[in-house]
Amino acid sequence: MRRTLEKGAVSGSLFAIIALVLLVIVFGSFSIWAYMNYMDQKNNVDTKVADATAAAVLKNSEELEKKFLAEEKKPLRVFAGPADYGRLTFSYPKTWSAFQATDVSGGGGVTYDAYLNPILVPPVNKTTKFALRITIEQKIYDKALEAYAGQIKKGDLKSSVYSDGTRTGTRLEGNFNNDIRGTAVLLKMRDRTLTLRTDGDVFKEDFEAILKTVKFNE
Repeated sequence: MRRTLEKGAVSGSLFAIIALVLLVIVFGSFSIWAYMNYMDQKNNVDTKVADATAAAVLKNSEELEKKFLAEEKKPLRVFAGPADYGRLTFSYPKTWSAFQATDVSGGGGVTYDAYLNPILVPPVNKTTKFALRITIEQKIYDKALEAYAGQIKKGDLKSSVYSDGTRTGTRLEGNFNNDIRGTAVLLKMRDRTLTLRTDGDVFKEDFEAILKTVKFNE
């Protein structure tokens, strides 16, 4: 009888031990899973926080750089064209250089050309891109505009009315040739035609600001 009781006690204890071991294994497995899940979530959150922080820092740096570059352009300089060609004037960034490519002192009705670009004006050719090109042609406005008729018809250039509140003209946007895509504005200067053009979109904001300051003898 005693042996039977001892056997029953041992079986009960063994069952309890096995149950406890299983409970420890289950609890331990759950703890490991919970910890790994926590670490995974924590890493994801840390990554998202790091990405958001990096994005914020980058955005702030870009804004500061843009503000710095804008301030660097001040105070503005004033461009002054030849008096015999309507005395064109406008304000442009002081970080730009200007090059008047045409000597009009000899008269003869030559086309006046000038070029502006940040820091240094590169050699002038058909493929060179400039922040600003200035042309004053000895042509009436309608004749000067006719030179772009073919490109407008083909769709290379888009034509629209330009107005600065004082005078009206024509705005052209698109491909001026195979190498240059930009924006130009043509304005009537008595019996001449003024064309201002920027090559590309990089200086579009500066171009629009310059247009607001354009003056010449009507």
